[in-house]
Amino acid sequence: MSAKSTRNGIHIIDLKKTQALAEDALNAAERLAAEGKRFLFVATKKQLREMVKEEATRCSQYFAVDRWPGGMLTNFTTIRKSIKRLQQIEKMEMDGTIENYTKKEQLEFGREKAKLDAVLGGIADMRGLPGAMIIIDIKKEHIAVKEARNLGIPIFALVDTNVDPDMADYPIPANDDALRSVQLFVHAFADVINTGRAAAKAKKLDDSVEEEMMQKVNEVGEIDAAVIAAPVAEAPTVAESVEA
Repeated sequence: MSAKSTRNGIHIIDLKKTQALAEDALNAAERLAAEGKRFLFVATKKQLREMVKEEATRCSQYFAVDRWPGGMLTNFTTIRKSIKRLQQIEKMEMDGTIENYTKKEQLEFGREKAKLDAVLGGIADMRGLPGAMIIIDIKKEHIAVKEARNLGIPIFALVDTNVDPDMADYPIPANDDALRSVQLFVHAFADVINTGRAAAKAKKLDDSVEEEMMQKVNEVGEIDAAVIAAPVAEAPTVAESVEA
């Protein structure tokens, strides 16, 4: 059944279906985070940018909130070159080598950095493709959706009444324009991602402790084996004892 209906020409979202699909999506996101997958939040609507950026940063994930440059995923090699350029200018500012250039050149570097940072700042540390994407308004972000689907990257998305929910792997019927509506879901995603990451760290720690214990057990076993295998010195005879 559809998650929406029409009444007096107005589309009505069935909140029971929203709740059920949201639970499925959040559970899946937590599992992926626990597996070590990284997420890319995508929301380029002006009224949502800062909020989505804050939530993505809160759970240490990537974000694209200024605009989506075509090929960000499908032509990631080229995007990486632009990221390296951004990092190069930042390094020049940090080590002071930018002072070797004229004031005009420094201003040009500053403008270039601002443009690159606005578009690529949220993925500056991304070394490869994300494990999943959280997209707000798949109609507006149709290029991002297309690239993700071409690459087989799972899509979590808020889907309003004007889009095809089948374009997302984990659709959540909701208003993707209202700040409070989007904030509710994005905040929930950040929470479960943090929970999944914490579980992954705990498991890694447990595995590390278990490995260390097994190593110690093996070392003790090797010592015992060496003791057992060592030749036993023969006791001296009575005559030898007397002579001594």
